[in-house]
Amino acid sequence: MACVITDSDLTLHALLLKAFSLIPTSYYVLALSVFALTVLYNFLEVHFVRDALRGFRGDRVALTFNPSSEIYEGVVSRCRILHGRYLATPWLASPHFQTAFLNFFGRPPSFCYRRQLYTVHDGGTIALDWLLASDVAGGPYETGRVLSKDDSTPLVIVVPGLTSDSASPYMKHLVHSFAKQGWNVVVGNHRGLGGVSLTSDCFYNAGWTNDVREVINCLHQEYPKAPLFAIGTSIGANVLVKYLGEEGENTPLAGASSICSPWDLLICDRFINRKLIQRLYNRTLATGLKGYAQLHQAIYTRLANWDGISSSYSVRDFDNHATRVVANFETVDTYYRHCSSASFIKGVSVPLLCISALDDPVCTSEAIPWDECRANKNIVLATLPHGGHLAFFKGLNACSLWWVGAVSEFFSVLYSSPYMHGQQQMEDTVVDSPLESSIDKSPYVNIMEHGLIAAVKNDEPDDDKVMTSANTQTTYELKHDNNGTIREGNEDRTEMGTAAAAHDTITAYEDRISKVFDSMAVQVKRSMNQLSRQSGRSMWLLAYIAIVTTWPLLGSFVRAVFRKKLKL
Repeated sequence: MACVITDSDLTLHALLLKAFSLIPTSYYVLALSVFALTVLYNFLEVHFVRDALRGFRGDRVALTFNPSSEIYEGVVSRCRILHGRYLATPWLASPHFQTAFLNFFGRPPSFCYRRQLYTVHDGGTIALDWLLASDVAGGPYETGRVLSKDDSTPLVIVVPGLTSDSASPYMKHLVHSFAKQGWNVVVGNHRGLGGVSLTSDCFYNAGWTNDVREVINCLHQEYPKAPLFAIGTSIGANVLVKYLGEEGENTPLAGASSICSPWDLLICDRFINRKLIQRLYNRTLATGLKGYAQLHQAIYTRLANWDGISSSYSVRDFDNHATRVVANFETVDTYYRHCSSASFIKGVSVPLLCISALDDPVCTSEAIPWDECRANKNIVLATLPHGGHLAFFKGLNACSLWWVGAVSEFFSVLYSSPYMHGQQQMEDTVVDSPLESSIDKSPYVNIMEHGLIAAVKNDEPDDDKVMTSANTQTTYELKHDNNGTIREGNEDRTEMGTAAAAHDTITAYEDRISKVFDSMAVQVKRSMNQLSRQSGRSMWLLAYIAIVTTWPLLGSFVRAVFRKKLKL
């Protein structure tokens, strides 16, 4: 059927075009800007208007637990924070703003750790960073043993997230908060992180519980009178919950907390590739993993597919070319299924507080095992509508994290209750290297060109213990391998060369100390340059956040003004 256009239709169209042409261009620009900002407002999941309409009262914490749970009745029911409300910092009213602000700014407290280097069974080195209650309280700083063997102060063991270490802002918030309340804290950095080089062919991954198990057992042996608590964040939370499920009643931990755990790695992998903004997070995480691999390129090149690693644009790509290969999994999905902590919840036998945000842009709420947590009487799951990933900033100045206070209160109430998990007396285990302090042992630590610290055991005997015979004398000297790591060796020297050997040893020590300080200067310069670049990016990010979060109110005001002018 043919469409007939009449003169009246042409006249109507002409009138409409003429009417539209009479509208000022500025109105079109304003309308387009409002539309774009509305789309951006929803894209970034900003909830400032919602919070304002609710009177900035915040949201209640939703608690999921077993109806017959003694942990809830005896501990969580007495926690004021978990039964209160949480309101995100108004100018960070978006999970993406919170997560970005935590990584770019964070506003962490300033303090210095005590460092110990611990060698696990396979030869790997783990950096243990301590902050004691006495350090925060202004007590004397001793460089010997970190704690007394009879110390009964509660000790919190922290397991960081993916590519995070003790220097991460959220880690410093957590550590300082517990030390300030009188507890001792130690961060168990993943191997290859915390500025310490790899000393074995083993890497950590999302389900690698051996390091956590060995550190916890060793600390329990070293400080048998100190109640042990553990906190895992992000991937560290997945590792901690998996460890708790594997150990069951055998763990020496008195209580634990899981913060923003991915729970099911396969679901999170699907989620992080779903939307544009999630793909941006995926790319960012992959960049961090590639940076980690770059630090240990020599080992990755030998054990995995380095070309595939360097060309990875997602976490899954990296896991396919590196993690899966090194950990000997057939496929990436096999690795994800095997390492997901949701499958181990049934075996958790210690009081466990789990905290997650429903708007977490990395660890989706779809992966939260609600029914499994409800079935276990030892677990209480706390969920909030907002908070981002490991952020949960609160207050107008965004100087504190809500979840840090919630965990602190939970542990404090648990410590004063009869519901702490009974610690088993650990049998003596053979440890390759005892937990000895590396504080003030700089001659035995080499800071290499790329900033990593090469952990070197101090096996040098005391001067009065050097074995001397009539014909030979054994002396210790320093040797450099191909990658710049300082190592120790021995060489038999004749009696005639004893004086020359002593002189060479002294010269070697002087050279090594000089190189240490030169490397430190290079690293400090590099850190200052990085801080300068990061500050520039951070200022632009802050300005961007301020404009976007304040636009809903500004836009409403502009529309009201123009509406009045049109009526006139």
